[in-house]
Amino acid sequence: MEFPDLGKHCSEQTCKQLDFLPFKCDVCEQAFCKDHFTCAAHKCPFAFKKDVQVPVCPLCNNPIPIRKGEIPDAVVGEHIDRDCKYRPGKREKIFTYRCSKAGCKKKEMLQVACDQCHGSFCIQHRHPLDHGCKRGSRAVSTAGP
Repeated sequence: MEFPDLGKHCSEQTCKQLDFLPFKCDVCEQAFCKDHFTCAAHKCPFAFKKDVQVPVCPLCNNPIPIRKGEIPDAVVGEHIDRDCKYRPGKREKIFTYRCSKAGCKKKEMLQVACDQCHGSFCIQHRHPLDHGCKRGSRAVSTAGP
């Protein structure tokens, strides 16, 4: 007992072990031994302050903010009912640009516009000769220069 002030006793009621390098709980700020320093091991009454989890919507994968004291399941359920952007029956269309050539029903993801008539065409009809372009400042011909 040459150093009576060295170390601290574990704050866990069932342990009280003298530890020369005690751990300090960052939530309740009490000293604990190596076996009881985690919040779960010493059943920290303030663990909820540290264990903050943000629930994520299972449909749209967006984080849902909750206020203190709210039940996460209820908040996520309310989000799904009101604010969720995911609609299983309503999908966004990828191919939205329909070809302007008469009789062609193809659609493209990106708009392919003609420089002369400014119409939107599919890849097959993008060239002015392929869609019979009659507008524009230059005459369109099949002959070379």
